[in-house]
Amino acid sequence: MKIPPEKIGQALKKQVAPVYLVSGDEPLLVAEVCDEIRAGLRDQGYSERDLFHADGNFDWGEVLFSANSMSLFAERKILEIRIPGGKPGDKGASVLKAYTENLPDDTTMLLVMPRLDAATQKTRWFKALDSAGVFVQVWPIGVAELPRWLSERFRRAGLNADREAIDALIDRIEGNLLAAIQEIERLRLVSDSDRIGLAQIVEGVADSSRYDVFSLIDAAVGQDYSRTLKIIQGLKLEGAEPLFVVNMLARELRGLVGMAVAIEKGSPADKAIAAARIWPKRKTLVARCLRAHQSKTLLGLQRDVGRIDRLIKGIGKGEPWTELTDLVLALAGRPVFQVSRARSQNVS
Repeated sequence: MKIPPEKIGQALKKQVAPVYLVSGDEPLLVAEVCDEIRAGLRDQGYSERDLFHADGNFDWGEVLFSANSMSLFAERKILEIRIPGGKPGDKGASVLKAYTENLPDDTTMLLVMPRLDAATQKTRWFKALDSAGVFVQVWPIGVAELPRWLSERFRRAGLNADREAIDALIDRIEGNLLAAIQEIERLRLVSDSDRIGLAQIVEGVADSSRYDVFSLIDAAVGQDYSRTLKIIQGLKLEGAEPLFVVNMLARELRGLVGMAVAIEKGSPADKAIAAARIWPKRKTLVARCLRAHQSKTLLGLQRDVGRIDRLIKGIGKGEPWTELTDLVLALAGRPVFQVSRARSQNVS
């Protein structure tokens, strides 16, 4: 059963479904829907949560084991599975279908996936999940919808922004909703008034010479090796959260891989970029990256992101910032064997 994101809270109050499948490519909006589902389930007594990251080496047997295990600490449990690749594979599909055929008591499954295309929504495993529970498809905020969305976000932060301020912020974030939320939070903390005008936005941009993740990604995608190195070093020195960097890189690489594959199958580059809904100001950067890298290379970097994610969580050996630096410099076009030498020459 499909439910729009704005109705999920109301639906949870009426009845808890055995399965919630949340799908979308905008991390902020997907995260907010998942937060609302978890909060609603906690209100219904679901106080335990088992979390799984279903990457290429995932053992799907763990899901069935968790589903069939009695909880020692809670009466009700959330079984959360994140599938960053968007496809569970044959074994995962079999497990998910089997799960819907024998739904456990007092357990609700929350599946989090990228946007599912029409072909995926015709698979047996998806239809089984859709029939058993709730499907929440999260769409990106379009250009025409951004002013109203930002105005509402300012209102939630206790601020009232005029249209000039909102237009200036739109120009700055270029469709990146996480960046918008960060900027609104900054304004909430530093502003001595609840009214936000163009001056505050411009001043914030002028004072915002700090390194940020979005500039890092644009520099790497745009094949600007020197700026990429400078920003990644700045992020590390400022104590940035490496997991956030990894999440944003994963999102970017997923899109780049899809476009590269489409081009290699014969699609014109501009058509592939347009189909991926790349913002106009980023099209040149993305095109430059796609000329520099084949899908095979980008897939390798995508696998590296998963490995670094595990390092940050204490799984495996390695230093996350060192690995992150190698990854973004490779994305920026510097061959891997040159990366370590260049980094050592630039770090004082």
